[in-house]
Amino acid sequence: MVAAVRVHKPGGPEVLTYEDVQIAAPGQGQIKIKQHASGVNFIDAYFRMGMYPSPVGMPFIAGNESAGEVMAVGPGVTDVKVGDRVAFVGPLGGYAAERLVPADRAVKLPDNISYEQAAGMMLKGMTVQYLLNRTYKVEKGTVCLIHAAAGGVGLIACQWANYLGATVIGTVGSKDKAEIAKKNGCHHTILYRDEDFVAKVKEITSGKLCDVVYDGIGKTTFPASLDCLRPLGYFVSFGSASGQIDAFNINILQTKGSLFATRPTLNHYVAKRDDLIATAADLFKVVGSGAVKIPINQKYSLKDAAKAHKEMEGRDTTGSSILVP
Repeated sequence: MVAAVRVHKPGGPEVLTYEDVQIAAPGQGQIKIKQHASGVNFIDAYFRMGMYPSPVGMPFIAGNESAGEVMAVGPGVTDVKVGDRVAFVGPLGGYAAERLVPADRAVKLPDNISYEQAAGMMLKGMTVQYLLNRTYKVEKGTVCLIHAAAGGVGLIACQWANYLGATVIGTVGSKDKAEIAKKNGCHHTILYRDEDFVAKVKEITSGKLCDVVYDGIGKTTFPASLDCLRPLGYFVSFGSASGQIDAFNINILQTKGSLFATRPTLNHYVAKRDDLIATAADLFKVVGSGAVKIPINQKYSLKDAAKAHKEMEGRDTTGSSILVP
């Protein structure tokens, strides 16, 4: 029996239950991992609340992201061996001391990436990789708006976009968060609670507006985000921290400048094994070079998962949060 955090019914952070579970031996194509750290992400809350249905039903072990050491390999596994350091994003099961993982979804960690770094960056960092390099290709001269610039995805995105040569504008909820964002590559910060972010974007850009808006907030920033875009600009909605965007009349994209809008997710961008490896390799490269740092600003014991969720949803966290068994 090993410690884990399970969800028996949808609800708030209080439904995260710390208990002992049995983890089976690895089956065909699986590996068993002794976990050293697990990431905490908004998608975990979406599953906990029932916004995303659990693919395994109830109860389920929460968590989508983790890093650890391979304890055992199942039949048919040839490219991963016992003792390998690996990280993982995918099916539920991250909030546990041990877990089973499909071997073809695990990524080997370079020596210069720690378990805690990996747990704090695999989901968020690979999300940033595809957002900035594939969904809309950020390059020198790009002007981008990043909502929640001091959050887990936000701090990585600000650094990476800055590294690629973009002008980075970020919305934040407090002056303290503004300072954190600025230290992580954000050139201009907007206090969204006190300022009209559309008006500030127009002021910052002298009316030229942004090439792309990266929005992990959802309901409360839409449709205002569209007014921050130049004609033919890209609205990239990749999260729903404030609730999902309701259905809207698609003609609004035409009236606001023949805009593009997309709702991408990491799973589709790394569905192929080759894309997963390439995306992770690019992340490891920029982090290993020091161009992008992974701020692990909150570290919790596994048994305190409910507290981690409460603080994340209360906007009381910055950067990455992890659970340690």
